Amino acid sequence: MVHNDSQGRLTLATHLHLGDLPDDLDLGPVVAVDSETMGLRYRRDPLCVVQLSSGDGNAHIVRLNRPNYDCPNLKRLLVDPAVLKLFHFARFDIAMFQLYLDVDTWPIYCTKIASKLARTYTDRHGLKDVARELAGVELSKAQQSSDWGNQTLSKDQLAYAASDVLHLHRIRDQLDLMLAREGRAGLAQACFDFLPTRARLDLGGWEEMDIFAHA
Repeated sequence: MVHNDSQGRLTLATHLHLGDLPDDLDLGPVVAVDSETMGLRYRRDPLCVVQLSSGDGNAHIVRLNRPNYDCPNLKRLLVDPAVLKLFHFARFDIAMFQLYLDVDTWPIYCTKIASKLARTYTDRHGLKDVARELAGVELSKAQQSSDWGNQTLSKDQLAYAASDVLHLHRIRDQLDLMLAREGRAGLAQACFDFLPTRARLDLGGWEEMDIFAHA
C-alpha cells in the first residue's frame, strides 16, 4: 500500500504478514519474489521467509509457519499462470518452493540468467552489481546471513528482505531491452522455461553436475 504522511508526501511501506498473504491482496500481473532460508542446503536449511513486490515500491514479507507451511494464498500466486514471477537466481528459490511448499512456480523470469545472457561484458551478475548498474541503487547485503528462523524479524532484516524485490521490475525492463538488442530474448525465455526442471534436478541430487557435459 502507498500512504501519504502528515504533509501529503508519498511514503512507501513494508508489510509483514504472518503465515500467508492476505486473502484480498492483489499484486498484479508481474510480481517480484525472493526467499530467505536458514542456509543454502536444500534439506538441511528450511525455508523461512518469502518476500514479494508488485513493483510499486512496496514490499510484502511473509514469515512462514513452520513446519506445516500452511499458506494457500501464497501457493496460489506462485502457480498462477496469469502472474509472471520475477526472481534473481530463481533456480534456488523455486527449488525451495518445490521442496517446502510443494508447488511448481510458473511462469518465471530470472534476472540473473538474463544478466548473464545480456551483460556479457562483465562477470558480475549478483543482484548488488546488477541493481547498481541497471537500477541506480546501492543494496546492502549486511543481513544476508542473519537468523531468518527467528520468530521476530528485526527492522534491518525486513529492510534487507524488501530491498531484494523492490527493484526487480526496473532491472527486468532494462535487461529486456538489452536481450532484444542482442537477439537473445528467445534464448532467455527457453532458459526460464527450463528452470522448474533444473530445480527438480537439484533436489534429485544433480545440483553439482552438468548433465549436458560430455564427461
